[in-house]
Amino acid sequence: MNNKKTIRKEGQMKHSFIKLLFLVSLLLGFSQFSFADDASSPVGLLKSLADKMIANLKTNKAAIKKDPSLVYSLAYKIVVPHADLDEMAKRVLPRQTWEHATSTQRKEFEAEFTTLLVRTYASALADYSDQTVRFYPVRGGYQGKNYVRVDSQIIRSDGPSIGVHYQLVLRGQQWKLYDMTVEGVSLLESFRSQFADKLSQGNMASLIQFLKKHNMQKTRK
Repeated sequence: MNNKKTIRKEGQMKHSFIKLLFLVSLLLGFSQFSFADDASSPVGLLKSLADKMIANLKTNKAAIKKDPSLVYSLAYKIVVPHADLDEMAKRVLPRQTWEHATSTQRKEFEAEFTTLLVRTYASALADYSDQTVRFYPVRGGYQGKNYVRVDSQIIRSDGPSIGVHYQLVLRGQQWKLYDMTVEGVSLLESFRSQFADKLSQGNMASLIQFLKKHNMQKTRK
């Protein structure tokens, strides 16, 4: 019975991640802009990521068709450097759990969490059809701010548009992505809810082992 529950929860986790990240992947991979491209701005950063991802997907189209896992390396190279993984890792866990975790556990969790994010994101890219995305300038501007939200809409030919909001934080001179909300559902909150369920059955060590097992299973596939 416990094995069946675990399999079902893993399936629900995978479905939830893919459903959310699929929409997010469209925003980072297939976009339209109507204002100047400035890579140093929050919106400019997203456009830069989109341009690089599209260019690499097109260039490596034949290779990716033979080996879809190549998209993983593209995501690690293009997207991961612009994500605040430390911030994300902290926010998807209860504060007490993070504070009581050892430095080794924190590093292991962040590594497995990153793998989960990247592989789900990469898998979602294969489902793109004809959607386009429209970004909007940051309300009130971004100068002098450390946290901003970038609003956008995914435009679909087969249904109503979908609202997507990005949360970015300024680290030094660089903007970093740390959360996004799709139709009112936060990516971090989605992870936090599922991790909390797992933590209620164990502890940080058991959660890390669960993620390792989950990621290894996905690698075999």
